[in-house]
Amino acid sequence: MQWRKIIFVTGLVVVCMLPTGLMAQEPETTMEEVVVTATRTETALDKAGGSSVTLITAEDIAAKNQTTVEDVIKGVPGVDVLSTGGPGSSSSISIRGADAKNTLVLIDGIMANDTSSTNRTADLANLTTDNIERIEVVRGPLSALYGSNATAGVVNIITKKGHGKPSLYIGSEYGTYDTWKTYGGASGQWEKLHFSFSASQTDTNGFSMANDRNSAIAGGPNTDEKDGWDNTTLSGNFGVDITENFDISTVVRKIKSEVDVDDYNGFAADQWNYNVWPFALVPYGAKKQKVESDQWFYRFDIHNRFFEGKFDSRFFYKGAEQERDGFDADGNPSYDYEGQSIETGWQGSLMVADWNEISGGYTYFEESYDQTNTREKDTDINSYWVSDQLFLFDEALIVVAGLRVDNHESFGTETTWQVAPSYRIDQTGTTLKASYGTGFRAPSLYELFADAIPAYLFLGGNPDLDPEESEGWDAGFEQAVFDGKLTFGGTYFYTKYKDKIEFVVDPATFTSTYANLQGDTTTEGVEAFIQWLPMKDLSFLLNYTFTDTEDPDGEDLVRRPENKVHFNSRYRMFDRATFNLDVYWVDECKTIASAVDRFGNRVEELDDYFLVNLAASYDINSHVQLYGKIDNLFDENYEEAWSYATPGFSLYGGVKFTF
Repeated sequence: MQWRKIIFVTGLVVVCMLPTGLMAQEPETTMEEVVVTATRTETALDKAGGSSVTLITAEDIAAKNQTTVEDVIKGVPGVDVLSTGGPGSSSSISIRGADAKNTLVLIDGIMANDTSSTNRTADLANLTTDNIERIEVVRGPLSALYGSNATAGVVNIITKKGHGKPSLYIGSEYGTYDTWKTYGGASGQWEKLHFSFSASQTDTNGFSMANDRNSAIAGGPNTDEKDGWDNTTLSGNFGVDITENFDISTVVRKIKSEVDVDDYNGFAADQWNYNVWPFALVPYGAKKQKVESDQWFYRFDIHNRFFEGKFDSRFFYKGAEQERDGFDADGNPSYDYEGQSIETGWQGSLMVADWNEISGGYTYFEESYDQTNTREKDTDINSYWVSDQLFLFDEALIVVAGLRVDNHESFGTETTWQVAPSYRIDQTGTTLKASYGTGFRAPSLYELFADAIPAYLFLGGNPDLDPEESEGWDAGFEQAVFDGKLTFGGTYFYTKYKDKIEFVVDPATFTSTYANLQGDTTTEGVEAFIQWLPMKDLSFLLNYTFTDTEDPDGEDLVRRPENKVHFNSRYRMFDRATFNLDVYWVDECKTIASAVDRFGNRVEELDDYFLVNLAASYDINSHVQLYGKIDNLFDENYEEAWSYATPGFSLYGGVKFTF
């Protein structure tokens, strides 16, 4: 089977790279792609300076037919998505080999990183693709624009904005693991009002988090039960254009979910009774562990334009509330975490000249969390930032530079900066790009103030922690040939982290807490791609990422594959049918220290794996669309984390009605 897979991919790539003179057509004029994350202002993608940016459009999302954001972004260069189990299970994102805590995830500019999680990471498990216009991924330190947590990069998920004649849609789909999804929404413009609203309900029986196809972990009744997932998502984007130069808007996203989980004891099997000593196996015991989560994201903007649009002003108020309730094997409450963040501020930009735009702003950020049976912990940050965009030599040279000052309640003042130039050589179709930036990450409230757990020798949080600091740079090029039909490029990156915060165990006393590591942690590597557009409705994209990581002891970081390859092909036929193919190969990677098999033997590496996903849709007419997908075509048995199951061969189909 493995040889057939290799032959399949090799043949596919070779065919894609063959000359196709008969297929070539005149290049099509397309709308300019705009991004906001790299500069915090609306900027054409090719004018965003030297930052490494990937834009995932609504068309890309629709073509893949994936339910969750994590499945859409897995093919982005430099990005690793780690899930511990099936649908709805904890899922985090890593950029360029850094920890998940070093990636800032935004929903319409609202911080999605959970202030009640252990290290303020963002959990993507329940974030569906409903009502999403685009996803922007910026790789590299961006603390100069976004402050703490943006030391490795930023992922910004942007909601659709209504335009044109109002329309309504409803749909439903069904597939493997007894998965149902029902959804609907409306969008459009009516006089001065624009709106976009969606609602969805996803239910699946799922499969056991403990990988029952892994013979090295405990099997039988401990891995037979299914871990289901329910998700309800409401999303809205509403606005009113009071005048031509004055508008107000609001975006909201409400996510309520429930997922069945397993205990973890070296292998993910719900089989142990921890209430007795020595711990006892209970292979037929109750299995009612679950986590209920309730997430609420909101934003309100007042937007003005002055001096014929040259000065742009925006006041905003935005926040997030996230609650997680855990239940034990008997269905009794076991923990409760609540996190909240609120950010208030102003942002403005001024076109000083056709070749210079200056922007800046002020924000007041508050975060808090409640832990089970303890008082609320909170902190705040006052931030000031300024950014300058220069468009020189007929926009051949573009320079984006930024400076930020953060005044943290507990850690004082931190200053970060960034510069990201790019230079286009029109005669050769070459673009040279580079960026350099510094960053800092304040310790999470949990790392600082977590309650001690004497039974597990956990001493609690460490209020003496220092912030993490980092600096990183990258440099690369993009080359277009054949009138832009073929584009390829590569980027080298390097980032160094100082005072990295880790969970540490004292080998003498076996007590544990959080501490700043002595020495530097480094990540470096290469991102490369080649894109071919042989004809109007056919595209091929191949990208490769090499990542090398090293902790202060010279060891590789865990769960970071060195090599990753992603291939995508899409074909639009007769303006009715769309076919999408995604192929992934992920190298082997190191496991965490607690990964052991059923006999207590250390498991040091996860095997490499190979995935093929297919998706297709067909518009019967302007009102009815049929669609379907096959995930994991070859039924690959793989793990992203030791002992945690991943989906096997999966088939889904659905219908969507638009009015």
